[in-house]
Amino acid sequence: MDSLLSMQVFVAVVDRGSLTAAAEAFDLSQPMVGKHIRHLEQRVGARLLVRTTRRQSLTEIGQLYYDQCRQILEQVRQAEAGTDALRLAPRGKLRINASVSFGSVMLTPALTEFLTLYPEVQAELTLNDRVIDLVDEGYDVAVRVGPLADSGLVARALRPYGMLICAAPVYLARRGTPKAPADLLQHECLGFSHWSKSGGWLLDRDDKLVKSLPVSRLQSNNGQALRMAALHGFGIVMQPTVLLADDVAAGRLVPLLAEHLPAPMPMHLVYPRDRVPVPKLSRFVDFMLERFG
Repeated sequence: MDSLLSMQVFVAVVDRGSLTAAAEAFDLSQPMVGKHIRHLEQRVGARLLVRTTRRQSLTEIGQLYYDQCRQILEQVRQAEAGTDALRLAPRGKLRINASVSFGSVMLTPALTEFLTLYPEVQAELTLNDRVIDLVDEGYDVAVRVGPLADSGLVARALRPYGMLICAAPVYLARRGTPKAPADLLQHECLGFSHWSKSGGWLLDRDDKLVKSLPVSRLQSNNGQALRMAALHGFGIVMQPTVLLADDVAAGRLVPLLAEHLPAPMPMHLVYPRDRVPVPKLSRFVDFMLERFG
C-alpha cells in the first residue's frame, strides 16, 4: 500500500475522531480505512489506535507516530508548494554556459537585463571554449558556436557568429598591410590555442586552410588576450566580430582580408528536453531568441 496515503488516512482518523469520518473525507470504504491503519501498524510493529464501541484513542506509540506523520505531511506539502512555485513563475538558479568572447561581450550585458526583469531568478554564468555536457555538469542551457553534434538536446538557432581579421595601425605602418592570404606568411599572426586541431587559420569561404603559417610566437586560449596583443601592435588577430567590432569602429584596429574571412559559424541555444518546461528556462529562451535570434 501507499505509505504516504496511509499516513494521511491515519491523521484524518485521529483528527476527525472516527474511521467513518476519515472514510468520507477520502471517499473510501470503512474497511479500506481499517486496512490503511493495519498497514501502518505492521510497519511500525505496534498498535497505534485503541478502539472501543464508544470511542478511540491513541496509544503512546500512536501519539508519537501521529506527531511525526503530521510533520512529514507538512514537509511534503511545502515541497509540493515549492515545486508549484517553480512551475508557475520564473525563480531559482539558472546555470548557463557560453563561449568566452560571446559570453563576456554580448551575453553578460543581456543577462543583467534578464535578471532585472525577473528578480527571483539567480544566474551562474560559466565561460569557456570547450563543449560541455549539460546534463552531466548540471547546466540548464548553453550557447554553442559551430556545427552541432546529434546530442538529443533542444537547439534554437541564434544569429550566425562572424569573424574579423585585424591589426593595429602602428603594426601595419611597421610591417605593411597584407593584401592576400599568402601575405600572412610574412606577418606575426597571433595564435588561438583552440584552433590547433584544425591546423591553422580558416581564410576562405570554402574552408581552405593556410597550413603553412609559422607557429605564432604568442598563443593564447583567450581571445581577449590576443585582442590586447593586437591593440599593442604586436601582430594580426583573427577573433569573433563581437570581440573586435568596437575597436574597428573606433579606429584602434584596421580590418583586413575581408574577402577571405571564414563563413560565419552557426550559433545555437541548447538545453535538455523537458515535458514540463520550467519558467526560468522558458523565459530565458524567449529572451535570448528575441535578443539574438
